[in-house]
Amino acid sequence: MTVESTAARKTTRRSSGTKRTASASATAKKAQGPDNPEPELVQLLTPEGERVQHPEYDIDLSADELRGLYRDMVLTRRFDSEATSLQRQGELGLWASLLGQEAAQIGSGRALRDDDYVFPTYREHGVAWCRGVDPTNLLGMFRGVNHGGWDPSSNNFHLYTIVLGSQTLHATGYAMGVAKDGADSAVLAYFGDGASSQGDVNESFVFSAVYNAPVVFFCQNNQWAISEPIEKQTRVPLYQRARGFGFPGVRVDGNDVLACLAVTRSALERARRGEGPTLIEAFTYRMAAHTTSDDPTRYRRDAEREAWEAKDPIMRLKTYMENEGHADAAFFEELEAESEALGKHVREVVRAMPVPEHMAIFDNVYADGHALVDEERAQFAAYQASFAGGEAE
Repeated sequence: MTVESTAARKTTRRSSGTKRTASASATAKKAQGPDNPEPELVQLLTPEGERVQHPEYDIDLSADELRGLYRDMVLTRRFDSEATSLQRQGELGLWASLLGQEAAQIGSGRALRDDDYVFPTYREHGVAWCRGVDPTNLLGMFRGVNHGGWDPSSNNFHLYTIVLGSQTLHATGYAMGVAKDGADSAVLAYFGDGASSQGDVNESFVFSAVYNAPVVFFCQNNQWAISEPIEKQTRVPLYQRARGFGFPGVRVDGNDVLACLAVTRSALERARRGEGPTLIEAFTYRMAAHTTSDDPTRYRRDAEREAWEAKDPIMRLKTYMENEGHADAAFFEELEAESEALGKHVREVVRAMPVPEHMAIFDNVYADGHALVDEERAQFAAYQASFAGGEAE
């Protein structure tokens, strides 16, 4: 199964040659102003696979590190596509695809240290991969057989958050605790452009700034809050909102894994030095539906998606590696085989997941007993017993 979009394959390849500076690149925009409406965009790898430099953010990676980032994105996309297929086959109740956002998630995820802590939304499958969470554990919740499937403390990766924006408050509070403990670790909080309109997010900005919390807010601006376009979310680029709260914001090309890695690494280091929060806006695109229950053809044009497919994050890194001799055909063939093996493994594990006992829903709600939970358990047990055989079919 291919891991690249059809439109992305049509992108013209050319040798990257010598790195260009961002100021000379047509894709690196100047600061927004009356004479230049385009906001600044940090980019290290153009959609054509050409390496450029940035005066503030740059990074030097070995061929092994580049291949590692590429592998991360390919396998994350393969897992994501398999999960979508499983939902369509009735194996999952719902799935939120990350298609098109692999660079934002892998780049930021690989910027973390082991002792950093992550608060995700419900779409951070690539970040979970970077934190060592078994991909099949992510699917238990979407299959309805568990409430999360992994121990957050084992990987410093919190359970998925369905409520929009609430995880930013959790992240801020955790970061305030980190600072009080005197640790030099940092916290990374993910949310989307739609969640940026939530009060919780703005409250977290206030508290993190006032208390100088070591937290990085990573907003994946994928252009659509379900069916609402970004124009209905904000009148200014999202990263500029940080200025009003008293901390820096930066917009990065969310389809450029190198830029996402460099910018996030810099922001995390700043947090660890005690310099407070940073807002990163990863400017990317959700190429799939919001979730498998959504139909994006009802609110966006095919031409829009096709334009973003040409900026495919996986294809641009592949082009760069091929042009620079950082990977050969054998590497891509082996990765394709690994990708297929991952898809098969995911299918087998999901279909073998045991159906939990009906009464298990009441277990572990509280550490100790609770009168209301006991009452609800008894009511549900009586309801089940009312059916022939003592259990609802």
